[in-house]
Amino acid sequence: MSDSPATTALRVPVRTVDGTLDLPLVGLGTYGLRGDAGYRSLRDALDVGYRLLDTATMYENEDEVGRAVADAALPDVRITTKLHHEHAGREDEFLERSLRLLRVDVLDLWLIHWPPGGQARPDVWERMVAAREAGRVRAVGVSNYSLAQLDELTQATGVTPAVNQVKWGPALHDADLVAAHRDRGVVLEGYSPFKATDRTAEPLRAAAERHGVSVEQVVVRWHVQHGVVVIPKSGDRDRQARNRDVEGFALSEDEVAAIDALGR
Repeated sequence: MSDSPATTALRVPVRTVDGTLDLPLVGLGTYGLRGDAGYRSLRDALDVGYRLLDTATMYENEDEVGRAVADAALPDVRITTKLHHEHAGREDEFLERSLRLLRVDVLDLWLIHWPPGGQARPDVWERMVAAREAGRVRAVGVSNYSLAQLDELTQATGVTPAVNQVKWGPALHDADLVAAHRDRGVVLEGYSPFKATDRTAEPLRAAAERHGVSVEQVVVRWHVQHGVVVIPKSGDRDRQARNRDVEGFALSEDEVAAIDALGR
């Protein structure tokens, strides 16, 4: 499906984070989108309807993301950025840097990119939570954390991360892990959805043919039906629009089960 006014007008479902922040279930990963070309790709993404952009300090493109969002002047764009794990202990410094580059007074969602030194680090988490309580961030979470590390943060601070962003896709599906995040009140967010599966797998190809869509759209729709926020990355306007265009069809229970089985 090509980009069109109808595509731009699509309404993507949302997940509410921390009781106050609505995150679209389909956002855009921005890794590698840098410089003038990256800026143009980000503007394209906003033009075709994306309202969640995911960046990180280590992507070195917060300036491009901030410029694109500011120039688009849209009222409802959500921005996620991440604290590099090597910057543990310098949270305030790098939050201020991110806010400046992103051209916002308050960040929507701030994540710890990886467990610093492979450890949960409740002390880092306490400073993330303090930034939220100070009104500088709307919601805080983590990325690439295990369930045991999530629990360690909760037990140490009394505050559970709102989001855990992990590599996710049909080939990595784990129903128990999805349920464990839900039971903890943690929104599961998946990155690299297309790299995380074999796009030639028969259940994906069959569903795509049956619904007249691309395999990539099937993968995104599968995330949506599981309530998992998904952030596919593309710098190409047509692919951006197509990947987001998943509201015109629904996978059947049998199709979802067959795709789920790819993770076993």
